[in-house]
Amino acid sequence: MTSSLSRTQTTRKAVIRNKGGVVAAQNSRAAQVGAEVLAAGGNAMDAATAVSFAIGVLEPWMSGPAGGGAMMVWDASEGRAHAVTYGMRSPAALDPADYPLSGAGQASDLFPWEAVVEDRNVIGATAVAVPGVVDGIGQAHARWGSLSWADLLNPAIGFAREGLPVDWYAALVIAGSARELARDPDAAARFLEDGQWPMIAGWTSLSSKSVDMSAMVPTLSELAERGYRTFYDGDLAEALTRDVQAKGGSLSREDLAGYRAEISDPLTFRRGSASLHVTPRLTAGPTLRQAFEAMAPIGAPPGPADYAAYARALRQAYQQRLNTMGDDGEVPTAPGCTTHFSVVDRQGNMVAMTQTLLSIFGAKVISPSTGLLLNNGIMWFDPVQGRPNSLRPGRQCLMNVCPAIGEDGDRRFAVGASGGRKIVSAVAQLSSFMLDAGMDIEAAFHQPRLDMSMAEVIVADDKLPPEVIAAVEDVAPVITARRTTWPFAFACPAGVLREGEVNSGCTEIMSPWGDAITEDEVSHVLA
Repeated sequence: MTSSLSRTQTTRKAVIRNKGGVVAAQNSRAAQVGAEVLAAGGNAMDAATAVSFAIGVLEPWMSGPAGGGAMMVWDASEGRAHAVTYGMRSPAALDPADYPLSGAGQASDLFPWEAVVEDRNVIGATAVAVPGVVDGIGQAHARWGSLSWADLLNPAIGFAREGLPVDWYAALVIAGSARELARDPDAAARFLEDGQWPMIAGWTSLSSKSVDMSAMVPTLSELAERGYRTFYDGDLAEALTRDVQAKGGSLSREDLAGYRAEISDPLTFRRGSASLHVTPRLTAGPTLRQAFEAMAPIGAPPGPADYAAYARALRQAYQQRLNTMGDDGEVPTAPGCTTHFSVVDRQGNMVAMTQTLLSIFGAKVISPSTGLLLNNGIMWFDPVQGRPNSLRPGRQCLMNVCPAIGEDGDRRFAVGASGGRKIVSAVAQLSSFMLDAGMDIEAAFHQPRLDMSMAEVIVADDKLPPEVIAAVEDVAPVITARRTTWPFAFACPAGVLREGEVNSGCTEIMSPWGDAITEDEVSHVLA
């Protein structure tokens, strides 16, 4: 089918270089909050903490306190990287028998699992897993943060009081999930008009509508006042589990009380003179390492043979990931919808943080007592029993997240992406562009990419030259796709780069909300 999209339109994002800190995030207002924290004397972890909670209000369909994720931290004073993983877990009381296969073919969302009756692993409270974001951010802030936890949550509280403006992009996102949101009365009341219609103005009008996010204010305020563990041990835990169970889920107080994020050494591997530091175990970090180990050196600039090398290595790595990785109680032998943001401060500390509800709008269910949109982390498990990642109680989810820190000499970057299975393809190519081809972050983010997350075909940016497409077709069938605002045929990355003492950042060029904002930009406003 021939596309009606413009063939001549071009989109670029400006990259500002400075000696102050930079925050690159999928939401411009959240990025500004982080930059303001840096300008006020906070470090990269302080900024990341503020961005994490702010973006959970400003981009609620992607992430929030009831989600999970992982981050990579570069501690400049130590000169070393650390991994923080806070993935979701299946509840201890979950019964795999409650998720019978429907025989209707493939599931309706991100993964090629067999479909479950009523999509119970995808939509509704039965899809809710034990969340990890609050404990992960809380532990990381306690170790590396310098400013008050309560002060860093204040911007998110203010945004929740203010409400979420519904511009054209927010209206488009809400409309895309209106049918599923209408199934939960609380989600329908928040995001839909009359419980069924997307919020949107006439297409020639400027919308003044907003989503009422005030139900999150008491929860965020309690977290600010009592600390992050109140989410797992306090009244918030009681309210959250009561709501989930009332809607048919199995999340319990014991699940929350027993949850702990993990701070560990990263998975580190060499690439020539460079090093890459990624999250270990049940993330896409081991998959990224496997892809790089199978990938021949890449030229500058990358040509047809180089893109074919990306395709071969990443297809092989991703297939092995699906076939061998899972939480079997040991480290695996195999080497959506999400949001990612990256931060660098003027001292050179870095954070690459990815957090997610998994699907867009997660389980499409809201906890009325806490005001939180809930995750659908159960979808990360294969509903067919007897496989490495099969659905069972009390197991860690196999996440697609892949925050990474790369370094070569006096160049260091922090990068990651949203986009479910598309993430590892994007992070691998962006890392290769900067490490192998020597690109700066502006060139890397504007360079066309491939996506190897589908088993049958490779998706190629239609801006790639015909000779590149031909070389990739020798690996597997290719379909070309436009890099557009909606839907995303490729992952949506955000990253920062430090060269010497100069910092820069960029976000996916087609993201209408994403921005990299410098500390210096907001310093002028604050002054």
